[in-house]
Amino acid sequence: MDIRSVLAASPVMPVIVLEEVAHAVPLARALVAGGIRVLEVTLRTPVALECMRAIAAEVPEALLGAGTVLSAADLDAAAKAGAVFAISPGASPALLEAARTSPIPFLPAVMTPSDVITAMDAGFDTFKLFPAAQAGGMAMLKAMGGPFPQARFCPTGGIDAASAPAFLALPNVACVGGSWLCPAELVRAGNWDAITALARAAAALRPAPQAKA
Repeated sequence: MDIRSVLAASPVMPVIVLEEVAHAVPLARALVAGGIRVLEVTLRTPVALECMRAIAAEVPEALLGAGTVLSAADLDAAAKAGAVFAISPGASPALLEAARTSPIPFLPAVMTPSDVITAMDAGFDTFKLFPAAQAGGMAMLKAMGGPFPQARFCPTGGIDAASAPAFLALPNVACVGGSWLCPAELVRAGNWDAITALARAAAALRPAPQAKA
């Protein structure tokens, strides 16, 4: 499965930060039950890889991704933990080179046109725009469409359920990333029904109608 196929599997990719291994499997099951199969578990906590191993073993229907991949070592660890794709918050030449030979597809993050050109030179055509709001949001994505018509993006950062449909309506947006599906307070409380409801609403999101010129 290539990265565009992964992104096409859901309109929203939840950005997941897990503090406890015990929460990993029930959270993944709650999201999948709501129709969200593409999960980005960020490597921001000491238990992240253990959480990924648990999800890979017990929720095989999920498309498990590793987020906050910063190095070749992170990429290798993510693949060994069961991730089927990986995402970075940026991209260095060393990371792009490692991703070219990785067994799992990789979504590098970009913020500027120069970032896009650098990643394209390394063989990539699909990117995370991060942080999307600070990078210019929809205006930046529209601007990117001119010089980079072949590129597709997953904007992440500052997007919520209300703004997601407008982003999804852009022709160069494959999906959006967001943390609103997994609020920390719901995860800590183990309120999996509430998370399933959020996932169900996110899975039903459709592009907002575009105004006619």
